[in-house]
Amino acid sequence: MKLSPRVTGITPSSTLAITAKAKELKAAGHDVIGLGAGEPDFNTPAHIITAAAESMDAGHTKYTPAGGMPELKKAVSAKFLSDQGLEYSAEEIIVTNGAKHALALLFQTILNEGDEVIIPSPYWVSYPEQVKIAGGQPVVVKAGEENEFKLSPEELEAAVTEKTRAVILNSPGNPTGVMYSAEELKEIGEICLKHGLLIVSDEIYEKLIYGEARHTSIASLSDALKEQTVIINGVSKSHSMTGWRIGYAAGNKLIIKAMTTLASHTTSNPAVMAQYGAAAAYSGSDEAVEEMRKAFEERLEKGYRAVSDIPGFSCVKPQGAFYLFPNVSEAVKNSPYETTDEWVAALLEQEKVAVVPGSGFGSPDNIRLSYATAYEQFSEAAARIRRFVDKNAAK
Repeated sequence: MKLSPRVTGITPSSTLAITAKAKELKAAGHDVIGLGAGEPDFNTPAHIITAAAESMDAGHTKYTPAGGMPELKKAVSAKFLSDQGLEYSAEEIIVTNGAKHALALLFQTILNEGDEVIIPSPYWVSYPEQVKIAGGQPVVVKAGEENEFKLSPEELEAAVTEKTRAVILNSPGNPTGVMYSAEELKEIGEICLKHGLLIVSDEIYEKLIYGEARHTSIASLSDALKEQTVIINGVSKSHSMTGWRIGYAAGNKLIIKAMTTLASHTTSNPAVMAQYGAAAAYSGSDEAVEEMRKAFEERLEKGYRAVSDIPGFSCVKPQGAFYLFPNVSEAVKNSPYETTDEWVAALLEQEKVAVVPGSGFGSPDNIRLSYATAYEQFSEAAARIRRFVDKNAAK
């Protein structure tokens, strides 16, 4: 049977693939430690679960508007005003089936065949594929470790062509955990305004920030940048609600209206009980969110030291999210394996530790390790990785 080029030309998610492989080995009785998953290991806070259950008991089990129920849009609007001083009306917000869905709708809405989207590398695995599905052309710009994996204004300027439609910014970033400062965002924003580029600002990890770092949304820097930006966010990471599938986008009302029309003919509304849960997430206490953030910060400090001590590893210290993204090129070079992908496969086979190869993020010299797991597990994984490195050195 002949399949559409839209699906034959895309690459499966490497993060989901490695997680599935780890679960398969666990089911077969192996002692596998999985560091591939991009989700918190905490349960959703109790008041959110209660709100969702009560909504069903009250009979709220029917359709809502395709772009999300008014109560949730109101909560999202209040969140923007409280956190970033940004004012968005209900017409400027769409609630989606996760932030990934918001991105997919956005690219389908703004891109014509051959339009280019600048994507800094390392990038989240789905960015290039979603652009391609929408008929666009991903333009990957390598953001080097010497600049903490951040796109410089000069690199952005050099990548712009007459076909460039948008640029993606992800701060804090997946897979690196690095963040852009307000000044860095301002410089990038000036170039975007100069060339009329839409800024796709993925802020899904904004609540998971550590040390002295502070999150800045590029949309908050000026009215002009707000008009030129579509913010992508959701409750998946901040409130440990990955399975609830509630994300949202905020931006120009013409774009949001078109995204909503597209959603009405594809998915319709997100699950209504999940919407009530998300509304409770933003209107209720953040105590559980802060407890989770503190736990991740403690794990980061310990995990960063453990990973940095492994021979052949070097690692830029993250400021947010829950990933480490060490460069393992020296360890691979000193092993019998030709590529990082082969090295990762051997690590899973020999030591039963699942990590994600950096090739899926556009950075083949690196691997991604999630510390969204109990530190005892992460510590044991680091010890196994070190044993693997030592055992395979100079063979």
